[in-house]
Amino acid sequence: MTTRQHDSSVYERIEGEEGFQELRRRFRSWAFPMTAAFLAWYLLYVVLSGWARDFMSVKLVGHVNVALLLGLLQFVSTFWIAWAYSRYAERRLDPLADEIRHEAEKETA
Repeated sequence: MTTRQHDSSVYERIEGEEGFQELRRRFRSWAFPMTAAFLAWYLLYVVLSGWARDFMSVKLVGHVNVALLLGLLQFVSTFWIAWAYSRYAERRLDPLADEIRHEAEKETA
């Protein structure tokens, strides 16, 4: 058996193991709901911009209106999601991924 075939069989086996499946479950349990929430938040902004122009043009402070504030909050929410994901990954994904990687490295060495 060549090294390349051996490596692929190790990875195929690891993919079927409980630890790897748990890693995928943890990732999906965070990424999918957060993606759906962000898309809903973005689509709300688009819908309000298109069909609630009176609401979006309400002045809040000086020349700052609701549309500008919600638009800026899109950036804030993007950075918050990136920060929250990095914290989540550090606590819940990285330790398990490191364990799986070390196991794979031992088998392929």
